[in-house]
Amino acid sequence: MPTIILKTLINARIENCFDLARSIDLHLQSMKASGEKAIAGKKSGLIDLNESVTWRARHFGIPFEMTNKISTMEYPKLFVDEMVKGPFKKLHHQHQFITIDSQTEMTDVFEFQAPFGLLGWLVEKIFLKNYMLKLIEKRNKEIKFQAEG
Repeated sequence: MPTIILKTLINARIENCFDLARSIDLHLQSMKASGEKAIAGKKSGLIDLNESVTWRARHFGIPFEMTNKISTMEYPKLFVDEMVKGPFKKLHHQHQFITIDSQTEMTDVFEFQAPFGLLGWLVEKIFLKNYMLKLIEKRNKEIKFQAEG
C-alpha cells in the first residue's frame, strides 16, 4: 500500500497549526482548483473526534465524493482521518505535530490503496501517489501561510 510521509516546519505554535490542519474552511481554500465542496456532515469550522465530512470534488475531470471521519484525536499532537465511503479501497491519514524549539513540525503519514486490483496498483505507481503528494503539499503550504501570516 502506498505511503506518503511529508514533514512541514512551521513558525507557529503547535495549537495553531493543529487547528488549521483540521479546519474545513482552510481545506476548502487550499483545494479551490478541484472545486472541492463540503456537502454533508461537518461543513465548516474545526472538525472534531468522531465527526465526519463528505467532500465533493473533481479530479482528472471526474466527479468524486468521499466521506472521511476523525477516528483519533489527541489535542494538539495527533489526529487521524479515515475514509469511510469513497473512491479508494483504503485511505488513512495521520496528522502528527511536535514542537521543535519555537517551531512546529507537522508530519503527514498518508496511506491509501486504489481499488481494482492490479489495475489500481498500476495507477498508484504511475501517477496517483505523486498526485496525492501534490494535493497534500498544496494544503500544507496554505496551513503554513496562514499560521505564519
